[in-house]
Amino acid sequence: MQVLTGTPSGFPALVLNADYRPLSYFPLSLWPWEEVIKAVWQDRVDVIATYDRVVRSPSMEMQLPSVVCLKSYVDQDRSPAFTRFNLFLRDGFRCQYCGERGTSQDLTFDHVLPRSQGGVTSWKNIVTACGPCNLRKGGRTPLQAGMPLRRKVERPSAWQLQQAGRRFPPQTLHKTWIDYLYWDVALEA
Repeated sequence: MQVLTGTPSGFPALVLNADYRPLSYFPLSLWPWEEVIKAVWQDRVDVIATYDRVVRSPSMEMQLPSVVCLKSYVDQDRSPAFTRFNLFLRDGFRCQYCGERGTSQDLTFDHVLPRSQGGVTSWKNIVTACGPCNLRKGGRTPLQAGMPLRRKVERPSAWQLQQAGRRFPPQTLHKTWIDYLYWDVALEA
């Protein structure tokens, strides 16, 4: 991981909830600088840290924020949406049959109880699978295919997905974000 001491391209700002934790870890809650300036102007956020870059209008001048905190707490306990990405995140981007790590481009999702046998598309019946394992399992249950699951299939909470997202830090972080992300990071210039 690279920690930037200079400004990242696009000047994004890390957005923290009112409790000073990121709204999201994966993907990291970043807003473009234009949205951040608008939120500051509307008094929806407090500026915690800034870049060295200044933006100007005819009537004002402002340093671009690099970290902002929402003034009102956004509840994070809502049930996470059942999406392909959230499923991969729940399963740690690993095939639940062979354990191989993949990317969202080469992973698939598999019905534990196949649809042909009455299975439904839900958190409790879908797992991440690599292409070869999904093909090998086919329209059978894991027991029928002799392919046991690596872990119990369950619906994750928003907190569990946040924790899972923390295991996949971005490749590049700005130095002003580190204190709010809780990753063990060796500072590199």
